[in-house]
Amino acid sequence: GPGSEFHKGSFKDDPQLYQEIRERGLNTSHESDDDILDETTIVVKSYRPAQLTWSQLPEVLESGVLDTLSTEERKRQEAIFEILTSEFSYLHSLSILVTEFLQSRELRATMTQTEHHHLFSNILDVMSASQKFFEALEQRHKAQVCVEDISDILEDHAQHHFHPYIAYCSNEVYQQRTLQKLSNSNAAFRDVLKEIEKRPACGGLPMISFLILPMQRVTRLPLLTDTLCLKTQGHPERYKAASQALKAISKLVKQCNEGAHKMERTEQIYTLNMQLDFGKVKSLPLISASRWLLKRGELFLLEESSIFRKIASRPTCYLFLFNDVLVVTKKKSEESYLVQDYAQLDHVQVRKLEPSEPLLPGGSSRSSSVPYPFQVNLLHNSEGRQEQILLSSDSASDRARWITALTYKERQWQGITNKGELPQVEVTKAYFAKQADEITLQQADIVLVLQEEDGWLHGERLRDGETGWFPESFAHSITSRVAVEGNVRRMERLRVETDV
Repeated sequence: GPGSEFHKGSFKDDPQLYQEIRERGLNTSHESDDDILDETTIVVKSYRPAQLTWSQLPEVLESGVLDTLSTEERKRQEAIFEILTSEFSYLHSLSILVTEFLQSRELRATMTQTEHHHLFSNILDVMSASQKFFEALEQRHKAQVCVEDISDILEDHAQHHFHPYIAYCSNEVYQQRTLQKLSNSNAAFRDVLKEIEKRPACGGLPMISFLILPMQRVTRLPLLTDTLCLKTQGHPERYKAASQALKAISKLVKQCNEGAHKMERTEQIYTLNMQLDFGKVKSLPLISASRWLLKRGELFLLEESSIFRKIASRPTCYLFLFNDVLVVTKKKSEESYLVQDYAQLDHVQVRKLEPSEPLLPGGSSRSSSVPYPFQVNLLHNSEGRQEQILLSSDSASDRARWITALTYKERQWQGITNKGELPQVEVTKAYFAKQADEITLQQADIVLVLQEEDGWLHGERLRDGETGWFPESFAHSITSRVAVEGNVRRMERLRVETDV
């Protein structure tokens, strides 16, 4: 009837912010046909109830099509519709980032042109790519009550229109740094930003949650496309089309990740190359495309006499651990480090010392000023000799992180055999890596937990196998056995399908 036309836009009437929705297609538990299981995954407190589903649409109800569809086909329509509605929600959030933040004259006035560019990058291009994608999906949705397919649209946009995402993600390291610098040292910026963030349009959310939208969307798309694959298993042609779409989108995500890493790593190596002073030690050509930093930091040196010294004057050393070499330095200033020694990672051994062990040849046992000791052996150092270094950390988690990082090579070969046995967590809010051994996570990411230490988790991100540390407080345990098993199956499938 004439009323149904008006209803056609109903999911647009009260647009939700993308930060507040969590697509049902991210759940793996509806591999089972039992909808009740959808409720077993964690729902973050702030999420509003899910948007309108396809089955609730007036035009669907009026058409009577629900009586004739198989469960599988109804679920496929739901999955297609959810890609459309969530893209609309995402586009809505992007438009707020643009109108409230990017276009704010007051905000622009608080920073340089370069800072402004680093902060917002090519977000307008990303938004226009989303607009085109949404329009193509919407056109298809308006044309048929039961949509034939959208895999062709997904594939086409991933291949030909989504390149702005790669540039945006590659800029992430500059974006984060600029935001941090402005927040810490620019009062005018802080004040203007606070005012904007209070506006009703922003829904009480900080600018950072808007800036990371493209990363959030691009990492969710493969999972939503994978849900489409799952719902077309009984239909060889459609399944093939959905799998091709999944490949194209996963390739894009991979390029986004690689872009982000490459920028960060290249810049880091060049900076460190200027800061490391080899002094009397035989020089090591640091710059190499295949070298990156795994971890850096200051540790206490336990020398013979240091046990008897006051804590205040404990000698320290500063380590730089790359994926192929460990460099031991003395920190001279924030900008300069004097190299004492180094060894290829293959020639480095590490051992955690137990409280009962005598630390030093002198036989003095561990004193209270030596909290968390461990030993690093350089089997073949810069002079081709063997060298032993006794170190200690301030916290159990710091020591655990050093040991994990130093055994990076061994871990790479081990490969975790039975992933189904590992505990899993779901990330409840985005976390940004602050150090090289940490991992940046998006909301709703699933992570397999490899280690727990002192409020920190070391885990493997389900969607692509990247590993790193992150605070336990950013995640919830997944307790449902069904969800855990579904996640492992999905991971195995995604990695084959997408060849990650």
